[in-house]
Amino acid sequence: MAGSRRTRPRGAPLADVHLSEPSNAERREARRRVAAYHEAELAALVDRLRDGLRRYDAGELDVLEFDELVHRYKKATQELWKFCVGGGSHVLRAARTLDFWEAEGDRPDWWESANRRRRRR
Repeated sequence: MAGSRRTRPRGAPLADVHLSEPSNAERREARRRVAAYHEAELAALVDRLRDGLRRYDAGELDVLEFDELVHRYKKATQELWKFCVGGGSHVLRAARTLDFWEAEGDRPDWWESANRRRRRR
């Protein structure tokens, strides 16, 4: 946790471990980062849907294929929403996860994630 430190004296039982609370500034920054990520990823998913509508209008997709695309969009946005939306410690955890993904150079593809989940059924 950014800004958190162990306050347990050496040899004290683990039950006595306390993590310092993140500051209001840290919480605000976490909310800002997660909201910006959510907005950017949502815009990318909308672009996928927009492309599907263009392909439907051009006759490249039939109505059933477009309907499947809409369902996939909905599932992808639900998964993204579950990651991004929440209060308190959830936002801090999401921000730390974003930091980890950035450090690893690996971010989820929400579109593909929704596709994999639908195929399991």
